Amino acid sequence: MDTKELLKKVRKIEIKTRRLSDHIFGGEYHSTFKGRGMTFSEVRQYQYGDDVRNIDWNVTARTNLPHIKVFEEERELTMLLMVDISGSELFGTDQQFKNEIITEISATLAFSATQNNDKIGLILFSDEIELYIPPKKGRSHVLRIIRELIELKPKSKGTNVAEALKFMRNVMKKKAIVFVLSDFIADDYKQTLKIAAGKHDITGIRIYDKSEEAIPNLGMVQMQDTESGELMLVNTGSKKVRQNYSKFYNDKVEYYKDSFAKSGAGTIDCRVDESYVKKLLGYFKRR
Repeated sequence: MDTKELLKKVRKIEIKTRRLSDHIFGGEYHSTFKGRGMTFSEVRQYQYGDDVRNIDWNVTARTNLPHIKVFEEERELTMLLMVDISGSELFGTDQQFKNEIITEISATLAFSATQNNDKIGLILFSDEIELYIPPKKGRSHVLRIIRELIELKPKSKGTNVAEALKFMRNVMKKKAIVFVLSDFIADDYKQTLKIAAGKHDITGIRIYDKSEEAIPNLGMVQMQDTESGELMLVNTGSKKVRQNYSKFYNDKVEYYKDSFAKSGAGTIDCRVDESYVKKLLGYFKRR
């Protein structure tokens, strides 16, 4: 992809997702993810309706007028986007590939965080860490994140969620808001997730295509494993083959739901042909 085409794509995503974050998600994000606590701001004269528990008795005694301490939320937070860029994300049978939806959701979340003056970082992973961008503030930083999401070609096509979570724990020393975006066709990450969720506010966003849920009866079909690259002939006419695939897929989904639930982490499931706007808003409101 040449520079001109890349910039055009980045701009298109910025226009769409910034509008969403400005008009829909900014306030919801702010109210959902709280700051680290309340910090002292100023002392002012007492007004009717103020909480008497906040009266500053020293200033009141000195001035002979009641004054209260004013506190404000210590708002600055850090958001980290952990994005699966393995081979299985380059799949989609309807309007968009999974990785395109993941990019849009990531951009929307990043601009929402920027509105609240929070830092945003990025981890791109396959079965290894493909890229780490440390958290920073600002529009130009978010645009760099979008560029990497669009342009970076992974060295590997496999998926290892556990290794990505371990890396995140090592680089994020303070509590962060962490969104893990993947199709979660993976396993062996439950314990690592539980440890990470003990310190960080983690949400898994599962992006999937409806055609992944079951194999239709199409007879003998040549298929390719998007992660291993292996080509194979599959007899989709066999009921047992279709049942085995459905079990494999459903087991992965159940593992994902169980792992996040038992870790106290949140989950959002979003099919590529569904509105991720409704999914995100619904999640923010539930919290």
